[in-house]
Amino acid sequence: MCGRYLSPDQAALERDGDLRVRNPFERVYNAAPTMKLPVVRPEQQAGAGGVVEREAIAMHWGLVPTWWSKPELPTHSINARSEEAAIKPMWRDAVRRGRALVPALGWYEWQVTAAGKQPFFLHAPDKGLLWFAGLWATNAAIEPPTFAILTREAVASVSPVHHRMPLVLGARAAAEWLAPGTDHGSERLAAAVAAVQQEFAWHPVSTFVNSPRNQGERCITALPSSA
Repeated sequence: MCGRYLSPDQAALERDGDLRVRNPFERVYNAAPTMKLPVVRPEQQAGAGGVVEREAIAMHWGLVPTWWSKPELPTHSINARSEEAAIKPMWRDAVRRGRALVPALGWYEWQVTAAGKQPFFLHAPDKGLLWFAGLWATNAAIEPPTFAILTREAVASVSPVHHRMPLVLGARAAAEWLAPGTDHGSERLAAAVAAVQQEFAWHPVSTFVNSPRNQGERCITALPSSA
């Protein structure tokens, strides 16, 4: 599950992402579904020699498939389970033709405790840029494009907080995820799951983050230790 995350600003994307940023992006400390957020996809035209160049564009979080024609938007479309995305109708076209990367500096999970739900912020040990494997789609009735984040079973460093996590890719796996091709997607998806980043750090944060209206450094500030 990934329902909130820390979205980087333009400077972080250009510094660490090796890509072109078409529009300026501000850091969003409490990125939530329906928000317009940066997503990285291959340029529509490959570069010289077939090199895939990458661009970051704004998309709404909550994927609406190309074929969707109902007046109401689909529900439960912010996350796609990697275990079923290649075969489930909701996701399979995007696995073939709409692979993307969602840049992040960390994400939030909530853990049930005796005192209530405690939020945690999870991030790379060096607090660097993370690449979530994502899916994107265009729909004639929806503007701009929309996206979802792929999830998987938590690795050992995350499981004390939550049993699920975003599918986080290292640099090489991220490049392979975006590589051209319209294969059925299951092999590409399996390779991405196998290459998931393993090491993460985390700390409890204030319930200030519970409301997506709340933004700023306070969202990720560690609670003081009770020891």
